[in-house]
Amino acid sequence: MSETINTAAQFPSFEKPTVQFNEKGWGPCELPDTFKDVPYQPFSKNDRLGKICDWTSTSNNDKKYQNKYASTFGTGNQYAYYHEEDETTFHLVDTARVQKPPHQRGRFRNMRNSRSGRGRNARGGLNTHGHGMTTLNSKNVKARDPRRGVGKRFGNRGPPPKMRESSVAVRADWASIEEMDFPRLMKLSLPNIKEGEDITTCGTLEYYDKTYDRINVKNEKPLQKIDRIVHTVTTTDDPVIRRLSKTIGNVFATDAILATIMCSTRSNYSWDIVIEKVGEKIFMDKRDHTEFDLLTVNETSVEPPTDDDSSCNSPRNLAIEATFINHNFSQQVLKTGDQEAKYKFEEPNPFISEDEDIQVASVGYRYKKWELGSDIVLVARCEHDGVLQTPSGEPQFLSIKALNEWDSKLANGVEWRQKLDTQRGAVLANELRNNACKLAKWTVQAVLAGSDQLKLGYVSRINPRDHSRHVILGTQQFKPHEFATQINLSMDNAWGILRCIIDLVMKQKDGKYLIMKDPNKPIIRLYDIPDNTFDSDDSDDGEGDDGEGFQQVYNYANNSNKI
Repeated sequence: MSETINTAAQFPSFEKPTVQFNEKGWGPCELPDTFKDVPYQPFSKNDRLGKICDWTSTSNNDKKYQNKYASTFGTGNQYAYYHEEDETTFHLVDTARVQKPPHQRGRFRNMRNSRSGRGRNARGGLNTHGHGMTTLNSKNVKARDPRRGVGKRFGNRGPPPKMRESSVAVRADWASIEEMDFPRLMKLSLPNIKEGEDITTCGTLEYYDKTYDRINVKNEKPLQKIDRIVHTVTTTDDPVIRRLSKTIGNVFATDAILATIMCSTRSNYSWDIVIEKVGEKIFMDKRDHTEFDLLTVNETSVEPPTDDDSSCNSPRNLAIEATFINHNFSQQVLKTGDQEAKYKFEEPNPFISEDEDIQVASVGYRYKKWELGSDIVLVARCEHDGVLQTPSGEPQFLSIKALNEWDSKLANGVEWRQKLDTQRGAVLANELRNNACKLAKWTVQAVLAGSDQLKLGYVSRINPRDHSRHVILGTQQFKPHEFATQINLSMDNAWGILRCIIDLVMKQKDGKYLIMKDPNKPIIRLYDIPDNTFDSDDSDDGEGDDGEGFQQVYNYANNSNKI
């Protein structure tokens, strides 16, 4: 029995598709018939799908993302609809009021009110007097602030930066050795530096008057002009350092010079220090007859004082005023008089002779040494301003400084007479912001000298326009190490900056060098200068004990008329 098998039902047929071969390139040779006459719009898979249609177009007010649903390839006209007949005669009649989007509501309301004037003598309007002349109401004319409109004049970028002058003119024969920018200096660190060891002490100190701790705004006290002399002797003119340099140390400086270098990353104004390398020894000096010893005012402020020498609020005049206030305050708060007890150090003041009968400021000199590693021994002269008797009978040495208020409105600061008693922290925070470099220097000097307390006085002008009369509004005291932590001052970083400069100079040949802060950039430069540079400045100075010139002293009586 035979059976017929239908193979077509079990095995479907396979038709080979037509494959086009493009001899001229890639892709199909011609468009398939199924896709002919079909409009094509390029698209991307990243395109977002939005609304199908929007008849009002008032709900899409998201101006920030106007093209959120737009095509990547732009809008095409493949699917555009065209009218077959002319419909120009057709008008849509819609009496409904179109509601404005929220960002346009009330936009011109204030402008219309200001133009209308709201009456003849309305407030804020225009007044006509007599012959049809239109004038502004004088009661509503505000005093114009010269700082207004700064953003409009300079394109919202603020005024152009002020170009400061350098502390010393760089000469053509000076060779630049190294440039040290502040970001690199701020990363330096030299930890585990022990407290300095005393070598010798000189001078006489007066005791602090505790009645000044009870001064406040309601119980202010006038600042007196005290006729005393303060010596500002540089390193190589110090007879004690000249004597010690023969046996102890290989780097010599003063506390003011060290503080300037250690706090250099906080400075904005230009300064310079002369360095002499003799063999394996380095002497750091300040130039004579310079403004190195003047205290800056609002150096780190956002809006520093304007450079107008004719004004009493120029940077230089404010620096002279601040130095004058600081010296007088540090002497006024002490118990003066022949009957008052005094604290005497081992040796007398090295800058006055026994036969001289002059009033010298209360100051104690402490010569100390530090070991910085790699056989580097630093010897420096540090200063105390006063001494305080504790209940246990042990003396506490003080560093006495004064902050001064000149004009709170021009300085954009806090008015001390309103905030000092109730919000002293806000006043101090404002001073830390405007005078960060000066406060850091004072703290470093107190730490180097080993002072037990740092006394800060708040001195203000009686009248903001009168820079010759001042009053004491209050005092405040800190422990130097705690205050350094409070103002974010790292002594490890300060020692690291000093050690970096010492190492750079040690690698050089014997000669004279100068480090200078760039007046407009956060950079310190080291120059190699000729040996006879600045020597002409010393020819007019007096002669010291060993026939070497001493720097001129600072006399209150001679400088009080300048302030």
